[in-house]
Amino acid sequence: MVLRGLRTVVLFAAAWAVIADAAAPPRLRYVVIVSRHGVRSPTWNAARLNQYSAQPWPDWGVAPGELTPRGRANVKLMGSYYRGWLLREHLFSSDGCGDERHVHIRSDAEQRTRETGRAFAESLMPGCEIAVDSRSDGKDPLFSGAGKPDAALARKAVRDRELLADHLAAFDVLQFILTGGRTAPRTLTESPAGPFATASSLSEDLLLEYTNGMQGSDLGWGRLTKENLIQVLELHKLYADLTRRTPYLARARGSNLLAHILRSLEQAESGERIPGALGNPGDAVLVLSGHDTNLSNLSGMLGLSWSLPGYQPDDTPPGGALIFSLWRGGDARGYSVRVQFVAQSPDQLRNLEPLTFEEPPLLQEISIPNCSGARAEEGCVWRTFKTIMEKAIDPRFTEFSSYAVHDLQSEAILH
Repeated sequence: MVLRGLRTVVLFAAAWAVIADAAAPPRLRYVVIVSRHGVRSPTWNAARLNQYSAQPWPDWGVAPGELTPRGRANVKLMGSYYRGWLLREHLFSSDGCGDERHVHIRSDAEQRTRETGRAFAESLMPGCEIAVDSRSDGKDPLFSGAGKPDAALARKAVRDRELLADHLAAFDVLQFILTGGRTAPRTLTESPAGPFATASSLSEDLLLEYTNGMQGSDLGWGRLTKENLIQVLELHKLYADLTRRTPYLARARGSNLLAHILRSLEQAESGERIPGALGNPGDAVLVLSGHDTNLSNLSGMLGLSWSLPGYQPDDTPPGGALIFSLWRGGDARGYSVRVQFVAQSPDQLRNLEPLTFEEPPLLQEISIPNCSGARAEEGCVWRTFKTIMEKAIDPRFTEFSSYAVHDLQSEAILH
């Protein structure tokens, strides 16, 4: 009788534990933040830019393609917001630097991505020492892709997409901003790179002027407004869709990054070291400081989509990020993954507005295609999500052998 009663108590306790776990809210266990760098200067030099405008482009005060001081400040505002979120979800503790060993930051090799990574290090853990890893020998295949896509397949992926006639209004607005009705040395249709590639770059540069807080004639020669900016960004969005989200091109460029993200999530879920994961078992946060191309590739591979006020659908503004978060408990499903896209609004960037829970950045929960029965805010069951990720990755474009410690340089951030 005693044994039978003890067995009943044990079974009741186990059942109560299951019920209690199901009733408890899910707990955040691990976060991967894939961020575009902050506001940079145009990647073209002044001579090339000035071919398409009737007046000279403004002086940015930094070399072409570099993170601006204002861009760095905005990244730190975003990092501080992430810190507040991670504290609220109890992934960070409130005191000291004990959590610094659980944060792994990896940046691409360019100045704009390295400095963005450093700005995150300074703001995620103020006053603490966090190393920022980056490749020491040029392009990093984590961000630029591994393997070489087939040129014929790449051309096939984008051919027969003559879009100029369908977007003449946006082209006309861009031409007006560039020239004000006067004559430039070269028109968009005369560009050696093609009208869409050039229009994409120049419309993006106008967004960078706006978000860098430029004023007066430095802001689109006095002809750029918030209203016509979003209209010309239509051209940047279309070109990004064509060259970055088209399935074959997205898989060729993005499979390596997505494979490492998957292995990092798998390591966090299992608690065991997984080859190809970035960081260590027990890490809380992985920050990847990359490019808009990376965000477009990942979203194209997984079929993710978002729409934030002030931007074109699926746009990837400076400092914008895809967030993959791993949650534990809350129901019988165990681990689940949520995906979000977050970015500061154009005016938050332009005005260097502090970010708080009362005045947050723009954020959208993203539904994961093929994860049936789950609302975006509930996430996708881990096993299902893992399968979706594995199907999206093309093994021909993955590489796990080039991430030895000696290939990376780490610069500690200490204040």
